[in-house]
Amino acid sequence: MTELSIRLLMMAVIQDQDLDAATKALKELGIGVTYLSSAGGFLGRRNATLLIGLSEAQEDAALTALQTACRQRIEYMTLPLEGTPMSIPAPVPVTVGGATVFVLPLERVEEI
Repeated sequence: MTELSIRLLMMAVIQDQDLDAATKALKELGIGVTYLSSAGGFLGRRNATLLIGLSEAQEDAALTALQTACRQRIEYMTLPLEGTPMSIPAPVPVTVGGATVFVLPLERVEEI
């Protein structure tokens, strides 16, 4: 067993389109990444959840890398117009993307 110097777990939910750019940016900083496929509840689109183990000194650099790699986009959802005799779908612009990031302190990390 080896005890590691990882003190933070950063979890970032990003759009699938940003996965390659985000993992490349983090790897260039020497930060290891594990990703899990996930799906968003609002639009039902594919996402990726990144699990990133960090020392406290790496937190700001990792956040900056994610901000650069994960961009927001405008996509259109079709919703039926209410109050009309026929429910005609109307495109509604929705801002999606970027990253939702959670940072959790860790008491202990072991590699077994």
